[in-house]
Amino acid sequence: MIAAQTDEYNLHTRASLGEDLAELGIHPGDIILVHSSLRSLGWVCGGATAVVQALLDVLGPTGTLVAPAHTAFNRDPSRWRSPGAPAGWCSTIREHLPGFDPALTPSHAVGVVAERVRTWPGTLRSGHPQTSFAAVGRHAAYIVDGHELESQLGEESPLARLEELKASVLLLGVDFDRCTAFHLGEYRVPAPPLRTNSCAVASPAGRIWVTYQGIELDATDFAELGRDFEHHTGAVIRGNVGEATCRLFPLRAAVEFATKWFIANRGYTTP
Repeated sequence: MIAAQTDEYNLHTRASLGEDLAELGIHPGDIILVHSSLRSLGWVCGGATAVVQALLDVLGPTGTLVAPAHTAFNRDPSRWRSPGAPAGWCSTIREHLPGFDPALTPSHAVGVVAERVRTWPGTLRSGHPQTSFAAVGRHAAYIVDGHELESQLGEESPLARLEELKASVLLLGVDFDRCTAFHLGEYRVPAPPLRTNSCAVASPAGRIWVTYQGIELDATDFAELGRDFEHHTGAVIRGNVGEATCRLFPLRAAVEFATKWFIANRGYTTP
């Protein structure tokens, strides 16, 4: 492994991270949805760029790398948290919040590695103004196409395309609370609770404010769900990449387990 060590820290490179990723179980041609924390990896020569390079090196020319490119700030400011918006500002923010543009709008709160994927040459981005995904590689166009407004993370979203393509999820130094794939299971429970969402969108006619009906997404129990998934299925491979504890598992297995877990633990009733 090409990594240097001092008394204070380990130094990790594009090459050493690539070796770690391959040892974890990522192969050329794989389709990977990555959730990541750059800081968890330790000192990386080249930062987020080196991490993305390492992932693409291991996946090779026939692989596909996908990352969340969500824009959680693009919603009614009355729902903003940490920090919230002063009540007196909300009407002005609704009027002037920039409309989502897939080419221009930065991702938010998904980490610098995901944002680097979004800006990578050749990357494509799905068109959802709140829960878009960025993809680069062989299957990128198919994965991001047709992301419907009412299907933030559901059947007409990149998550369902990734499931169809037998993609894997890589938690790169983050826990199961960041596992977006679990949300697809929320769409498959009986009569999921609904909520009204709104956001700003850039259109040929100019900026518009749109409102749509979606389901009520809830990640507060994902850490517990993930622990049960790992313990009961044997589907999760654990290992280190750099200094980070990482998990690799099939997205389809995660969604199937999550759907049953939600029914058993959230009080849903089957038809």
